[in-house]
Amino acid sequence: WVFLYEKGYQSQDSIVSSVSVKLKGLTLTNESVLGPHIWDVVGYVFPPQGDNSFVVMTNFIVTPGQKQGTCPELPDAGLCAQDSDCSKGKYSRQGQGLMTGKCVHFNSSVKTCEIFGWCPVEVDYHVPSPALLSEAQKFTLFIKNSITFPRFKVSRRNLVESVTKQYLKKCTYNKVTDSLCPVFDLGYIVKESGQNFTFLAVKGGVVGITIDWNCDLDWPVRYCKPIYQFHGLYNDDSNVSPGFNFR
Repeated sequence: WVFLYEKGYQSQDSIVSSVSVKLKGLTLTNESVLGPHIWDVVGYVFPPQGDNSFVVMTNFIVTPGQKQGTCPELPDAGLCAQDSDCSKGKYSRQGQGLMTGKCVHFNSSVKTCEIFGWCPVEVDYHVPSPALLSEAQKFTLFIKNSITFPRFKVSRRNLVESVTKQYLKKCTYNKVTDSLCPVFDLGYIVKESGQNFTFLAVKGGVVGITIDWNCDLDWPVRYCKPIYQFHGLYNDDSNVSPGFNFR
């Protein structure tokens, strides 16, 4: 009885899995430097920065007219009083270029080391808030997941029997009403991860999505279905290097 009830006769296997994603959505920004600008997936989705990951841009800082040349470093990275404070060819850890060896005026009252790099240097003291691409919460994410239990030669996709072509055209994931729909609103994902999209979009963050295939293959394979879970991989309370950003 214990042997059967606890299913001690069963053997187990780990899955081999592959995942691909597709994002859709459009939004319009109209800020002073770029003017009216339509953003689509070409502009706001970036190649994976790591295995099984993708990046969606929700905010940005524009530094107009940047080109390689010489210009004053930011005060945070290169304050100086004289040329000898600026070692020629040296790169400051917080800097944005190589020092030329000159101490020049950053403004009428502050002097900084001149650098060779992308000029003018980026100034990120004031991050746009609310985020310029806050409408990204309405973008949709389509996840395709294929798995195999090699030991038992059983393969499944997250497009299970109930996910028909017609259903896929109109469904959006909801853990209660549409728990098998593979199309997700980004805002819903962030909310279910325990985070606030409006806050997260300003400086960025990281969200993890897990697809759990815990299947009892004693039963017909149609009962083997995915369970989606969302996790916030970022602490809102952190004041050391908050958010997620790239250049």
